[in-house]
Amino acid sequence: MWIQKTLRLSAARRGFHLVTHELVNAVPELDSIRVGWMQVFIQHTSASLTINENADPDVRIDFETAMNHAVPETLPYVHTLEGSDDMPAHVKASMMGASVMIPIGNGRLQLGTWQGIYLCEHRNRASGRQVIITIQGESA
Repeated sequence: MWIQKTLRLSAARRGFHLVTHELVNAVPELDSIRVGWMQVFIQHTSASLTINENADPDVRIDFETAMNHAVPETLPYVHTLEGSDDMPAHVKASMMGASVMIPIGNGRLQLGTWQGIYLCEHRNRASGRQVIITIQGESA
């Protein structure tokens, strides 16, 4: 069985935002999958997706701090037409990745106890972000 849906995530401020529940709610068919995979792909070049710690909100702050340290806005970028945050956002998005893949078992994502799916918004003022959710699996 194949399922594919497009989901528009609401505009988010710069930072790391848990979107696991939004993604799961967008595909109620997930309940019927006995075994399979869910891929989430973001259709943007200045935001990314990742899976990480979902319990302590300090992790989100530390992610932003670390990424800003690794990819500062003060480098002498050539691509600056869209603002000082644009090129660093492209670099961060390439470093973190445009998709995540999660196994499905018995109608549930098989994330670890403390794992969640993050939208990593790297722009100061971004519009909503579009993701494509693709599920491949066997029905229960």
